[in-house]
Amino acid sequence: MIDTRKLISLLKKDYPGAKIALRFRNPWQLLTATILSAQCTDIRVNQVTPGLFKKYKTVADFARADIKEFERDIRSTGFYKNKSRAIIGSAKKVLSDFKGRVPDTMEELLTLPGIGRKTANVILSSGFGKVEGIVVDTHVIRLSGRLGLTKNTNPEKIEEDLMKIIPKSDWSIFSHLLILHGREICNARKPLCADCSVNKLCPSAFKVKK
Repeated sequence: MIDTRKLISLLKKDYPGAKIALRFRNPWQLLTATILSAQCTDIRVNQVTPGLFKKYKTVADFARADIKEFERDIRSTGFYKNKSRAIIGSAKKVLSDFKGRVPDTMEELLTLPGIGRKTANVILSSGFGKVEGIVVDTHVIRLSGRLGLTKNTNPEKIEEDLMKIIPKSDWSIFSHLLILHGREICNARKPLCADCSVNKLCPSAFKVKK
């Protein structure tokens, strides 16, 4: 097992401003943006959300949205039918069950349509400053495997493994670091191992088939 503290220290030097890339002003906007980001780039989501949040200003506005019109509004993010149902459904449930405020516990967030543990972790950490776990997206899955931090492929199992070896004080930033590193250096098809600051720690360095 590699030295995770050393790993995190090196990545923090590479990405001193590591934080969530999605743009939002409140927990509801973050919830919406996070749902939209599934199978979509943050860049694209950030292009769509300014107009979306101008058109639908409140949770109630989202809850009242015509689903066909809403589908057209978010079509460019992909999987727009499922995302529309999830966002509008979540808005309705936030209004009916939580008095219009996005809940701030894992248990309650998981009752909302379209919200899984990954999305809930994003909302809790970046929306409320509460850290209950580690966000596991495709970059985190790939890099955790390459770095030898887990042998699992299931996101929830990976999260469990990471929570055992990553200091809790770094749970929130850890996923941001891996996501940035995955985009900049350790990409899926052709990792830039020669340019990687953690290649001396990584058991997969220069071994990934291209």
